[in-house]
Amino acid sequence: MSDSSFVPFHRPTIGTEEFDAVRGVLESRWLTTGPVAQRFEREFAEYIGCKHALAVNSATGALQLAMDAIGITSGDEVLVPSYTFTATAEVATYFGARPVLCDSQPGGFNLDPDDVEKRITRRTRAIIPVHIAGEPCDLDAIRQIAERHNLYVIEDAAHALPTTYRGRRVGTISDLTAFSFYATKTITTGEGGMVVTNEDEFANRISSMRLHGISGDAWKRYSKEGSWYYEVEDAGYKLNLCDLLAALGSVQLAKCDQFALRRRALATRYLEAFAEMQELQTPPLGEDPAGHAWHLFILRIRPDLLKISRNEFIQELKNRGVGTSVHFIPLHLHPFYKRAYGYCSGQFPNAEDAYSRCLSLPIFPDMTDAEQDRVISAVRVIVKENRKRKSIAA
Repeated sequence: MSDSSFVPFHRPTIGTEEFDAVRGVLESRWLTTGPVAQRFEREFAEYIGCKHALAVNSATGALQLAMDAIGITSGDEVLVPSYTFTATAEVATYFGARPVLCDSQPGGFNLDPDDVEKRITRRTRAIIPVHIAGEPCDLDAIRQIAERHNLYVIEDAAHALPTTYRGRRVGTISDLTAFSFYATKTITTGEGGMVVTNEDEFANRISSMRLHGISGDAWKRYSKEGSWYYEVEDAGYKLNLCDLLAALGSVQLAKCDQFALRRRALATRYLEAFAEMQELQTPPLGEDPAGHAWHLFILRIRPDLLKISRNEFIQELKNRGVGTSVHFIPLHLHPFYKRAYGYCSGQFPNAEDAYSRCLSLPIFPDMTDAEQDRVISAVRVIVKENRKRKSIAA
C-alpha cells in the first residue's frame, strides 16, 4: 500500500504563514526566548481571557511549574486520574509528592468527582483534572470538593484548546491551567506549552522559575536593551519557550477557531456515521457538546457484539490503510506505578473498561472529506465482517 493511500492518525496543519513566521525569526538572528515569545504570551492570554500566560517548553513543564507555584513538597499527595498520560502524574514525583490515582466516570473518560473525594487525606494538596479528548470535566463538582478541603485545582488542558465549560473558556476557571502545543495537539509549536493563571503571585514565581530562578527579564541580558547583571533568586528550571517555536504558536493560535470548526465538523460526521452501529460506542459529549474541543475522537468497541478484540480491530484498520492510536493505557497498569506505589489491575474498573475497548480515529483540520470517508468505510466493513449477529433488545 502506498503512503498516499494511508490515512495517518495525525498530520499537522502547516501553511505558508508558519514558514514565513519561522523565517522571520531566523532572519532576526534572535533565536531563543525573546520578543516573539512575549507576543505569543500576550495573544494567548487575550484569546483565553486570563490575566497571565507564560510560555514554556511543554505541558509537562507547565504542570511542573504549577506544582512549584503552589508549593508542592515531599510527603504531599496530588489527586490525578489513572486514565491519562504519565506526565500528569509524574510531575508530582519531581517534588517528592505522591500521585494518588482516581477512577474515571462510569461510561466515560474524565475524572470521577465521587472517586476523587473518597481518596482525600490530610496530606492531599491538589487535584489535577484532565479534559480527555477535549471534553470538559465536571469542574463545578471538582471545585466544590477543592473548596471543602482547601485544595488547589490545576487543570491539565493538554487536549482542551479551545474547550469551554458552562460558557467559560478552560484556562479562566481554576487556580492554574496547563496547555500543550505538542506536534499532535489542536495547535502546535512542535514542542511547547503554556501555563495560565489569574494570580499575580503564581505568575511571578513561574516567570522566574522557568528560567533558572533568575530575577527580572534575564532573557534580555544579551540584547541592546538588556544588562549583563542578574540575580538568582531560587534553584529554578530550564523550561522556557524559544522564539522559533513561539513564532509557530502565534500563527497557529490565529487559526485556532478555524481549526476548531473543522474538528467539530469531522467529529459530527463520525458521530452520524456510527450512531446506528450497535457494535460501537461513540465518545461521551458531556452536558455541553458545543464546548468539546475534539482533540481526539475516541471510539469504543463492544466486545460482546464483535468477534475481534480492540487490538485486532486496530490491526484491521491498519491493514486497510488507517492509522490509529490508543488514549490511554491507565497509569495503574504501568510497571512504574505498580512498583513505586503498589497499584494493580482491577483497582480502577471504569478506566480499565474504557482502555480495553478504545481506539482513537484520525481527526485533524487538514483531513479531507475523502480521507474521512475512507476511515468511516473501513470501520463499517470491519464491523460488518466481524459482528456476532447478535441483536440487542430495545
